Amino acid sequence: MHSFSVWGPKLEACSVMIDGEQHVMTAGGGGWWHADVASANHATDYSFSVNGGSYRYPDPRSMWQPSGVHGPSRVLDHSRYTWHDTGWNAVALSDAIIYELHVGTFTEEGTFISAIQRLPYLKELGITHIELMPVNSFPGRHGWGYDGAALFAPQESYGGPEGLKRLVDACHAAGLAILLDVVYNHFGPVGNYSGVFGPYITEKHQTPWGGAINFDDAGSDEVRRFFCDNAIMWLRDYHIDGLRLDAIHAFVDSSEEHFLEQLSQEVEALSNELGRRLVLIAESDLNDPLVVTSRQNEQEKTRGYGMHAQWNDDFHHAIFAFLSGERQSYYRDFGSLTLIAKALQTAYVFDGQYSSYRGGIFGKPVEGLSADRFLGYIQNHDQIGNRAFGDRVHRVVGLRKARLAAALVLTAPFVPMIFQGEEFAASSPFLFFADHDDPDIARAVSEGRRREHSYGLESNLIPDPEAVETFLSSKLRWEETEVSPCREMLDWYRALIRLRTNQADLRNEKLDPASVQVDIAKSTLTTIRGNLILVFNFSDAEQHFPLAAPSRVLLTSETAVQLGSQHVMLPAESFAALQFI
Repeated sequence: MHSFSVWGPKLEACSVMIDGEQHVMTAGGGGWWHADVASANHATDYSFSVNGGSYRYPDPRSMWQPSGVHGPSRVLDHSRYTWHDTGWNAVALSDAIIYELHVGTFTEEGTFISAIQRLPYLKELGITHIELMPVNSFPGRHGWGYDGAALFAPQESYGGPEGLKRLVDACHAAGLAILLDVVYNHFGPVGNYSGVFGPYITEKHQTPWGGAINFDDAGSDEVRRFFCDNAIMWLRDYHIDGLRLDAIHAFVDSSEEHFLEQLSQEVEALSNELGRRLVLIAESDLNDPLVVTSRQNEQEKTRGYGMHAQWNDDFHHAIFAFLSGERQSYYRDFGSLTLIAKALQTAYVFDGQYSSYRGGIFGKPVEGLSADRFLGYIQNHDQIGNRAFGDRVHRVVGLRKARLAAALVLTAPFVPMIFQGEEFAASSPFLFFADHDDPDIARAVSEGRRREHSYGLESNLIPDPEAVETFLSSKLRWEETEVSPCREMLDWYRALIRLRTNQADLRNEKLDPASVQVDIAKSTLTTIRGNLILVFNFSDAEQHFPLAAPSRVLLTSETAVQLGSQHVMLPAESFAALQFI
């Protein structure tokens, strides 16, 4: 016996189809339809017939799509899986080192199970949290996952529900937390049939993807329930330790209680129920501390969205524009060493200043928030994959500057995040790729990519996102970790992570404007973190740094560092971490 339910306020009639047999559903309250089918149980395939039509639609809440997003749904009984992670709890974000990965390109096989083979490597590297790019079912054989169609069903080509559970279980056994990227700002253009059933999208608001997710129009209560239930499912039924919410700046919600407030409240309740630490991390282009402010603070009379942390693009842009010299697009607002210092001091570079890229005053100041509310990085899937050739930082700025960038990220007060392969200067790019089965959509994606990067480039040079070679070229080549220069870069990342792990002062959550000093003429930056002094020489000549007290060198990127009683000399393009003695 299995009970089927679907929210379909648009429907006049609905049936659930099993093995060619039609089971008429009964209309209930609030636009819901229900049917109990005695012959259905775990692994039963089913679909919906609506309004007497012949087309068979998958369930908008399908938890299993073994034949892809257009095929029938399959009943999944979560209780059949035996978990082995009793007593597990993730370390706090303030102590985290996050590793973002894409399941399909992380290993040659591109599955949840094959990723398990690399967990000892990640643990030895010093990673505490793995962040998976979206794994919800998407059209085709491969893709980034941000064009999800069946949001409750793990991608079958990755290994489906069983494979994801085994990966999470293995992560916890290895002492690794696991975060999941989820997309609640739009549906993919192919394979999502939710609009047949109800008003999941509203034309009341517009986003880069068209109409907005319906968080505040007629029927929005059930739409909000759909997305909250999705989040709760990943955390409860798959034992995921936290979610990264894609592009929350594209949420449009004029409700009294913003969707993010509702979500954070429900996740907090689940965390208390399970006795596990659960986190919500937002991708936000708002530069608004409201995102990571507690939902309600009676003492300070503040009310925020309650996200535990957010990605900090300003920090990335400040580092990358300075090291690369690039000034296109949003990089036009960045490029000076002082803006790297500003990010280290106040998190946002733009917290109320004029932005030429945006054409106006942008951002609000961060006040009273700790640095662990922000993630810092020099690479992620967007900042690499949105480049025409998916080129990584070391390809753009060179290995020496890439080492400096890594030192900035891993000694900053923010929660550090690295992207797969960054730690060994992987030769493989990370390109934008997709596999849409609708030829018109596939053509539009390919042409759009060429138009986006046509300036100064011949369009035929731009990798076609729909070509399988584009996907295959983005796979990591793990044999590189054993040869130069990848081996040396990997050693550098290991040393930086070990330094951060062993030195509590580097995990000090305080944002301190007085702790950072720059010398523009010499192109140097100095940061005091507790009993540590971090010195960066970005110039092409050796530079001397005065020291307030005798110190010892903990780590340096160059062996030619010379230490005196009251100074340290760094070679060109180098870094050193010292400790006062």
